[in-house]
Amino acid sequence: MPEYRRNLDIYQGYNFKNDRQTPVGFITGLRIAGEGLKADQRCKDPTNPGVDLAVVAVLSGVQWGTGVTDAVYLSGQISVVNRQSVAMLVINNLTNIDVVFQYSVFDYDPVAKKYFLAFHSNRTDMKGLLEKRGDDLNLSVADDASTEVQSPENYAFQIGIKPQPSAQVLSIATSVQAKITKAWGLKVG
Repeated sequence: MPEYRRNLDIYQGYNFKNDRQTPVGFITGLRIAGEGLKADQRCKDPTNPGVDLAVVAVLSGVQWGTGVTDAVYLSGQISVVNRQSVAMLVINNLTNIDVVFQYSVFDYDPVAKKYFLAFHSNRTDMKGLLEKRGDDLNLSVADDASTEVQSPENYAFQIGIKPQPSAQVLSIATSVQAKITKAWGLKVG
């Protein structure tokens, strides 16, 4: 089965430059176990660089197996405040593993000569569950600040999210023109 996987440019996410055409991505909304993380970082919208996006995380990578029950894996950089919140979630014994999230991955189309939404939740709250790996939840945050972008201070973070038992869709595009939606999650009952 095909897989969607992108390594994203953190530097370009924080320091957008029109003459650099590398893929970038952002988590624009994230609530884990009822704890809402703050969209406290401001980054440029690659499709409209005059507009700032409020983001929870600047993404360094994204992966999805494209199967209806496959997890979405997001890794990126979060603020000091969000690092503190995630670190507390990691050390707690969570009984509520609900996740609500929104994200956008942008890529550059060399034919159309512009950025486009390549993989995204369509500004819709996606409902998922923290993925388990054995007895551990797939959620982590670094103890030390990252050095790739030093200001604002930011920390590496990653999460694996399985779909809740409801029918949802994720959008994928390979160019400005070539777009599809794929099912994520199965409705039960």
